[in-house]
Amino acid sequence: MNWQSAPFDWNQARAFLATAEAGSLSAAARSLRLTQPTLSRQVAALEEELGVALFDRVGRSLSITPIGVELLEHFRTMGDAAASIALTASGQSQAVGGQVSITASDALAAYFLPPILMRLRDIAPGIEVEVLASNDMRDLRRREADIAIRHARPDQPELIARQVRLSSAHLYAATSYLDRHGRPQTAADLLAMTFIGFAPVDRLIAGLNSCGLALTRSQFKVVTDNGVVAGELIRQGFGIGVMPKEFAGLLPDVEPILPDLVALPLPFWLVTHRELLTSRRIRVVYDLLAEAFS
Repeated sequence: MNWQSAPFDWNQARAFLATAEAGSLSAAARSLRLTQPTLSRQVAALEEELGVALFDRVGRSLSITPIGVELLEHFRTMGDAAASIALTASGQSQAVGGQVSITASDALAAYFLPPILMRLRDIAPGIEVEVLASNDMRDLRRREADIAIRHARPDQPELIARQVRLSSAHLYAATSYLDRHGRPQTAADLLAMTFIGFAPVDRLIAGLNSCGLALTRSQFKVVTDNGVVAGELIRQGFGIGVMPKEFAGLLPDVEPILPDLVALPLPFWLVTHRELLTSRRIRVVYDLLAEAFS
């Protein structure tokens, strides 16, 4: 094949095809989950590569040109071929089998992994997953797990780490607790409140006080190293605690407290052994996790 005769890429071709079939840039952008300016740039780049105008633009209206109509069938053939490739790859993944172990915090394992694993069961039913729910930093170098989901980037050179999400943790309390004790409006209001600690609690207190608070160890009436337990203590009205915003959204009758003041950065890292990315079963699970978290 003469590769120089087809200088455009698939994203540009897909942008033209979606726009032609949808009839507008806005509708095409929605179908491709792109912003309209991004889609417009891709179509313009394709026109520049081909040296032809594919659409006539008058104000906000868009109409396909005669050469665009002529090329449309060729691009539809490309689209059909792309769909066939995806279906073939999906069929291959159905044949992937074997065991994959994932280590994640107890809260991640309880709240995030179930829907992801249900989707994995549909994509690759031959894969068996072992979930190691733990808040300790399991050592992937000793092969205690195939894939780890962590909030800190490991420094071992033999591991591959990819940040798949940057979230934040905030203060939350149950509506019942706030109804009894009042809703804090300033950092000073928190000095009279009861807190739930997450081990190591001294590091947690230092992080909260770096946001402008002045909390003391005596305010933390219970400390746990289990994220699910901490969430239940908050939900049942024991006191104020720190949770990732995604977890708080799953708990009924829980309210944020001074969210603009207290926002602790919380990255999510997906980690595996370098050589395991050549394993098909590991790759299938790793890619699915990366997609789900990002």
